[in-house]
Amino acid sequence: MCGRYALEATKRELWERYLLGEMAEDVEARAEIFPTNSTPLIMPGNELVHHRWGFIEPFARRPLINARAETILEKPTFSQPFRSARCLVPATAFFEWEKVGEEKLKRKIAVSGIPIFSMAGIMKAYHDEDGKLFTAFSIITTAANDQMRAIHDRMPVILEPADEAFYLDQQADPKQVWELLKPTAHRLLIR
Repeated sequence: MCGRYALEATKRELWERYLLGEMAEDVEARAEIFPTNSTPLIMPGNELVHHRWGFIEPFARRPLINARAETILEKPTFSQPFRSARCLVPATAFFEWEKVGEEKLKRKIAVSGIPIFSMAGIMKAYHDEDGKLFTAFSIITTAANDQMRAIHDRMPVILEPADEAFYLDQQADPKQVWELLKPTAHRLLIR
């Protein structure tokens, strides 16, 4: 599961990392991003747009901030967004809570060698109480890799930089894109 993450990067760093075009929206470095926050996403065409974190579904008591990779092609809430509305969620770290005895310790987890990494995301459009259209996103999670397993059994899907363009290609075969949804092989930096 991924319940919080960080994006401690400047507008220029994101522009250089993702080879972004004109950036109309401003970017604020954030040490901790919470569910329902509006935060930058990378869209097809390497466009940066802010959207709200968490699908708002009538059957859910709280926003659906994560989607499981293993069932994403079958679950109605997530399958269509995965097929046609994929995005990158840039991050510099994610947080997870490790149970140590009776305590839960907050761990900040970064990726070695990739200062700004991309978590696999999906988007969906909704209407608010006033009828205004807004877009929300969910982060795709997968089974934990060996390093992460000591802390939690799930982790966000962290895409290889070389796979990002294919992931964003909305015309790509969803079954081939699904093959990218696996635990990262990169070493994690856990604090």
